[in-house]
Amino acid sequence: MSKNTRPLSAVLLVHCADRKGLVALITDFLYKNQGNILYLDQHVDAERGVFFMRIEWEMSGFALPRNSVKAVFKSEIADRLDLDFSIHFTDERPGIAIFVSKLPHCLYDLLSSSRSGHWPAEVRLVISNHETLRPVAESFNIPFHHIPVTKESKAEAEKKQLKLLKELDIELIVLARYMQIVSQGFISNYVNKIINIHHSFLPAFPGARPYHSAFERGVKIIGATSHYVTAELDAGPIIEQDIVRVTHRDSVSELVRKGRELEKTVLTRALWNHINRKVLVYDNRTIVFE
Repeated sequence: MSKNTRPLSAVLLVHCADRKGLVALITDFLYKNQGNILYLDQHVDAERGVFFMRIEWEMSGFALPRNSVKAVFKSEIADRLDLDFSIHFTDERPGIAIFVSKLPHCLYDLLSSSRSGHWPAEVRLVISNHETLRPVAESFNIPFHHIPVTKESKAEAEKKQLKLLKELDIELIVLARYMQIVSQGFISNYVNKIINIHHSFLPAFPGARPYHSAFERGVKIIGATSHYVTAELDAGPIIEQDIVRVTHRDSVSELVRKGRELEKTVLTRALWNHINRKVLVYDNRTIVFE
């Protein structure tokens, strides 16, 4: 398996009330500490008056040791300017848990991407409410845990899931067509750390057969949406979306095929942006840096 061997760098994500001089002050902090900037992008939400920034710099030659960067930045810059910020390092490999039910397309795609070794993350387990996809996980040597979920057993099932996630130090959960509603109590343990994927027919075509309903209405585009999970169903901050055009010549099965291809692509993009620290969440919206 190939591994990501890029030189170590640090990523700073910032948001705060907009004001003059923010970019200069932050970049000057890096300059004074011998930081070589590799990437800088910033955005101002003019309506809300909020400033957002993502900046990445090389750690080689940086004057501050890794374990003190956060504390020094906080005392010298963040506290002074009242910034919300986080700092990450590119050699971090957050643990990922994939939740699935019976549909395999997203699971295959995620496990194949993980096996490539280019992702700065590690899939540590697959959890499912069915046994159907055990062979898929095991073919990639990923532990598979079958935890059935019923209305009566939901609380106990989520308790078992959370125990596993804690034991394996899971940072991010991916709902790869996991056909269960996750409770608010569960979500509270992973705020903005649960990513979902679904077709974009909602709310027009709800239910178990949205492609059939869409076909009957003669839709001209189909889409997929990936978002963070919140207590309000399918209403969390959107990370990634895409569409593909369809025509009257496309059968229901062709709509389903195109839709699932799109789901794989959109979910992979969303996950890639998250694990590369390119997403900031603010007021139920996302800023996704390029």
